[in-house]
Amino acid sequence: MYSVALNSKRFVSILFAAFLTDGIASGQAPQPVALTLVQAVESSLKSYPSIRVSQEQMNASAAAIQLARTAYLPRVDALAQFNRATRNNVFGLLLPQPQGSVVPSISGPVIGSNNLGSVWGSAVGGLVTWEPFDFGWRHAQVAAATATRLEAEAALKRTEFDVVVAAADAYLTLVAAEETVRAAQAGVERAQTIVRTISAQVTAELRPGADQSRAEAELAAARTQLDQARQAVDVSRATLAQFVGTEPGQLAVEPGGLVRLPADAAPADLNTALNPIALEQTAAIEQARAELRTLERSYFPKFYLQGAAYARGTGAETDGQRLGGLNGLAPNVQDYALGLTVTFPLFDLPALRAREASQNAEIRLQLAKAAQIAVDLRAQWNRAVATLNGARRVAGNTPVEVSAARTATKQATARYQAGLSNIDELAEAQRLLTQAEIDDVLARLGVWRGLLGIASAAGDIRPFIMEAAQ
Repeated sequence: MYSVALNSKRFVSILFAAFLTDGIASGQAPQPVALTLVQAVESSLKSYPSIRVSQEQMNASAAAIQLARTAYLPRVDALAQFNRATRNNVFGLLLPQPQGSVVPSISGPVIGSNNLGSVWGSAVGGLVTWEPFDFGWRHAQVAAATATRLEAEAALKRTEFDVVVAAADAYLTLVAAEETVRAAQAGVERAQTIVRTISAQVTAELRPGADQSRAEAELAAARTQLDQARQAVDVSRATLAQFVGTEPGQLAVEPGGLVRLPADAAPADLNTALNPIALEQTAAIEQARAELRTLERSYFPKFYLQGAAYARGTGAETDGQRLGGLNGLAPNVQDYALGLTVTFPLFDLPALRAREASQNAEIRLQLAKAAQIAVDLRAQWNRAVATLNGARRVAGNTPVEVSAARTATKQATARYQAGLSNIDELAEAQRLLTQAEIDDVLARLGVWRGLLGIASAAGDIRPFIMEAAQ
């Protein structure tokens, strides 16, 4: 009995696998995936390219901090050299060479020779250089790199917020377009019903043929309105697909709570400093100030502790004789040195003052941008509040409009069937009903769009998402 049940399960599994294989082989397109608003927003954060660009910029800034910290480490240089060269040396001046060391230097006394006899030469050595203190310059460099990373993080958050708001707006637009299609489809169905009724009456010679022509014209107009609404759906779906990272044909939406009116609550007061745009600008100001602190710590002496150990070998003697064989190929004379080197750029002060003045101007520029952002966000907030209040008033009136239009359509239909009115009155009533239904749908979504505008100005879209998800 157990084996029979097992074989039955295997048979069902084989049939199911064969069904899937047949569906794939026949080229059937996968079914569209219905996304909620929350899913669309999450997908946009994972898929939109500009977010990945900002993430890599932040990673580069983090690496720059590590680079700035390496300035605290001592520098170690090593050298090994082997050569075969002539030994002729002369007195005389050699000007600095702008393209590098074109003419190699020769150590040792002038021996008065001028021939092409060559000897072996070799050198190995190491130099350790460390800056024990720098009057805060390296710390300022690290602080500037850290400020750059914080600015990159703020830019990433601002980019994520912009993408989320744009994705939510595209989602609302698609929902509005699909609801418009439903209302327009209902208008087409009502027009089709009237055409069938009048066509039967015209055939029975109970109505004139002009009534049928007018009814067919109204049906064609309703279909045109439906086609325009479907076009808007296709465009809106393509826009949303751009953010969620899928093909438009594989995308559908699940409106959820967006088809109802949200709770009537007054928005909280605006704090412009919490908006990601303002936070990014604040980080830009701090980064400019960190750059200024670096410049302020640049005009100081540089102290370097240095230690060197090296050895050289040569096949040439000071009297002009040459040692044969492999003499000079291995270093055989050793030296070492310890010292302190101090450098100070005496005449860099005018240039440094000019750079500081330029950086101060940059700080003032960033402060002015921050003030402008605060003004713009306040204006955006005021417009969003006005839009929301107006949308709520419209949404409170459209149900009355729909109810009155439905009553008028029923009355016009009854009057027309009783022969008390003409086709014009009935056609007008149906058009008003279709438009009222569309207005009602768009009014509700207009309230949601107003809430999205307020969330965008406030810099926090989470309350909007939570309200829509209920």
